[in-house]
Amino acid sequence: MTRVMFALAAGAALLASCGDQGRDEGRVEGPVVSSSEQPRNPAVDANDAMTSEALTPGANSFTEGQAREAIQKQGYTDIGPLSQDAQGIWSASATKDGRQTKVSVDYKGVVSPAASGNP
Repeated sequence: MTRVMFALAAGAALLASCGDQGRDEGRVEGPVVSSSEQPRNPAVDANDAMTSEALTPGANSFTEGQAREAIQKQGYTDIGPLSQDAQGIWSASATKDGRQTKVSVDYKGVVSPAASGNP
């Protein structure tokens, strides 16, 4: 019985020490995270990225192995050495349907044959 009373008293003391959490302490000021109402970067639709053939320059987060895998998933074989240009686009020669062509992968994962504007 003493233990129960002690536990109840300890619980009541703990609740009392929490104080009144319902009262308003006033506005809390903090750093401004973003002053703009619009997002600074548009969202990337990953489903659309695999079907579009327009390459987008940008910082590429793919490794060479991941770029090679993306090219293979689009049905290319005999993929040559990959190189990355200053715009972040991976390029290599590859074969698809018996024809050899240059193929490129942008930072979104879009795979495109004969990329325009890239050497």
